[in-house]
Formats: sequence, C-alpha cells, structure tokens
Amino acid sequence: MMSLSLFCNFELLHLCLVQISARALLRKAHVVPDSEWRIQDFGKTHVPDLEWRINDFSSLLETRAESARSDTFHCSGYNWNLEVSPMHKEAGSETPYVALRLVASRLSMVPGHMVHVVFELSIYNHSKGMYCGCKASYNFHFKNTYSKEHCLIPLQELLKPSAFLVDDSCVFGVEILKIDVSSTEKKAVVVQKKATTVQNLFVQKKGFIKGTYTWNMNNFLELDLDHFVRSPAFEVGGHKWYVQMYPCGKRYSTDCLSLYLYLDASDELHLESKKVVVMTVSILDRKNGIHFTRTSGLLVFTGGHGWGWANFLELKKLKDPSGGYVVESSCVVKADLTIIGLSNDS
Repeated sequence: MMSLSLFCNFELLHLCLVQISARALLRKAHVVPDSEWRIQDFGKTHVPDLEWRINDFSSLLETRAESARSDTFHCSGYNWNLEVSPMHKEAGSETPYVALRLVASRLSMVPGHMVHVVFELSIYNHSKGMYCGCKASYNFHFKNTYSKEHCLIPLQELLKPSAFLVDDSCVFGVEILKIDVSSTEKKAVVVQKKATTVQNLFVQKKGFIKGTYTWNMNNFLELDLDHFVRSPAFEVGGHKWYVQMYPCGKRYSTDCLSLYLYLDASDELHLESKKVVVMTVSILDRKNGIHFTRTSGLLVFTGGHGWGWANFLELKKLKDPSGGYVVESSCVVKADLTIIGLSNDS
C-alpha cells in the first residue's frame, strides 16, 4: 500500500511540474490576457457528431507538436477529421490559443464539386455540463480540405484548474449542421443524425518508440510516372510500415512530388490500439547537405491507411541540377517516425 501511495504521489507531482512548466513557457512568450475571447454555450441538448477526448493533455504540450488530428469519422456521405492546435497564435498576437478546425477527406471529395459546410466546433464545460464553442462555415473542395482554424480558449485559461481541463483531459466536439454541394446537380445533402462517434487519444509521458528508414532509389528518373511506387516494408514498434511515392504527384497535387507513410494493411491492429504517430519525411540533398524536410502533427494510423503530403516538393526544385535531390537518377528518401500514443473508439 505504501509503494502504491508513493507511486500515486509521484504521478501527481509529475503532472503539477508539467503544468508549471507549460505556464512558464507561456510567461516567456509574453502572453497578454485577451479579454475579447468568447465562446457560446450550446446548451445541454447539443449533441456533436464527434466527441474526442484527449487524455494526458499536458503530455501533448510536452511533445511540442503543432497539432493533433482525430481518427476519421463519417457523416452524411463524407469522411472527416477534427484537428486541434494547442498553441495556435493569430497573426499579430502573442497569445497562444487552443484552436480547432474541420478537415475533409480527399477520398470523399469529387473533382469539380464545392462542398459548403456549416458546423459547430466545441469544447466540453464540465461545470456547466454542456459544450461551448463557435459556429463556422467553409467551402471544401478537392484541393482545399482544411477549414480555417478557430480559436476557442486561451491556453493559459485551459491550464487553470477549470471546467475544461479535468484530470489532465479535455473533450472536444464537432457537429455538422448543413451540407450544400455546388455542382451541375446543385444539391443539398440531408445531414443524417446518428449516434455520436466517441474517440479517445492517449499520449504517453515517456517511452516513445522511434524508428528510421532510408529508401535509396537508383532508378528514379526511369520510374513509371503515371503510377505510384512504394518502398520495401520496414519495421518500427513491432509493426510494418512503408513509404509511398507519386513521382509526378497525385491527381490533386500541383506539379509536386507526393509522399505518404502507410501502416501495412497486412498488419491488422485492434480498434483499441490504433497508433498515434509523429512523422518526419525528408528528401536528402547529397550535394549541399540542405535536406528538404516536412514534419507532421499527431496522426492516427490504422492498417492500410496512410498520411502524407500531396504537395511535398515542387518537381522543378526536385530535379534542379544545381541541387542534390536527384543525382544520376538516384534519389534518397528518409522517414523518421515516433509512436507516442494510442487511439481507440468508445
């Protein structure tokens, strides 16, 4: 019993120290309290399409990730994700906000269609027993699948002993109210209400699993430009992964190389153990040592599903002879991934 008590006290002390550290970072940023922030009470009858609980919120801050994205949820014929930026700053402001935005899956979008969506982004207030947030709208289309980021609450307010952060976890939500499709048919989509999708994101405090893979392609200039090419599978954390490349870009890229990281479809994961990953993908410059690199936020991976960048690097820059990205038809891609948590559905 004494050892259990000491362990609990240690965990409590760790949480306090993390929150103190986060507040110290805010003070260093010269945060000026913003008296203008407002979020609307949605009432106790408000039912979101997605309820997303982020556990270990202090651990999310410790990762210094710019964003975290939920697993996919389905609504009215489209697939969506909710994305949180825990330290978002508006232009000209030094005040970090917790901001949300809605992300549409490109696989759901039809080229030539404009999808106008009205939705509500929210955070749960435990004291009031209801969601609070803001109403927004956005025009999604094939090449533009990210809504604007909407600030909900200053981070310093969230970190206070408050109604929003309880036991180091907070709950975000999104409800899709209306969908209009602008196309030759010009139709309105009936938003079908169904049971709320409930997801949990767990961020580890330590013990991250890291792995690196280097993919040497000696025949890059001879690749079939109309199709994708994938790397040999490699193992990280007991799971198989691979990099997938579109040498001339996917159909919705703009004259760019497209690069993605996939969890192999043969590697079946149980619903309670989807992997939360931060990835960094690079094209190595072997002449000048100035590698081109992109880093993701926190992403949820399931078997056969991938994340990446349609517009990873401009083809003109990739093939520039003065650069070192393609040398004598050889190109080198490096993938670094860190498994930092789990995601499951309730």
